[in-house]
Amino acid sequence: MTTLITGATRGIGRALLQHYQAAGAVVIGTARKPTPGLFTLDVTDPAGQRALGQSIETLDLLICNAGVYPDRGQQLDDGYAPALWTEGFNTNVVGVFLSVQSLLPALRRAGGKIAIISSQMASDTTAPGGSYIYRASKAAALNLGRNLASDLKSQGIAVGIYHPGWVQTEMGGAGADITEAQSALGLAARFAALSLATTGCFETWDGRAHPF
Repeated sequence: MTTLITGATRGIGRALLQHYQAAGAVVIGTARKPTPGLFTLDVTDPAGQRALGQSIETLDLLICNAGVYPDRGQQLDDGYAPALWTEGFNTNVVGVFLSVQSLLPALRRAGGKIAIISSQMASDTTAPGGSYIYRASKAAALNLGRNLASDLKSQGIAVGIYHPGWVQTEMGGAGADITEAQSALGLAARFAALSLATTGCFETWDGRAHPF
């Protein structure tokens, strides 16, 4: 089984990389900057994405994890500059789409799966305000995943969208609920359970259906 994880230098991506390595899987991690042992990839760069896609023959699982949170601490009255919106959507939405697009031939050959790491902050049902760029971009990633699930089901490719939990990462902070390893273990179980029968699901790291 071959797994590819975007954004594998830290946080949840690194924990997932370590989980699959420990399980003996063939796992490829990507990093925006040159990093030993990882494939250098800016997920927003079409040329880099093409090079990645051309280097992989078959792929069983694509985990779209790379993401940014550019609007932390921004204030409604004077914050959220256009450049931050561009950065957030380019990475969190366009980067996911380009990753899927470039690796689709390899996924088709393997009958693979796609896992998109979104967030509970993508939910329209629970909308407490603030973090507008991050919330909107993760909601767009959720919408993208749901539509990909519809288009790819007939091709035998299942797509799941996941909330990784409130994790003790640089983004989540030290006071978060769970460790990176706990999140990775739960997410890996979700990915293993993903099938064409559940394609389009939006689930939490511990297996609960998340409200859209």
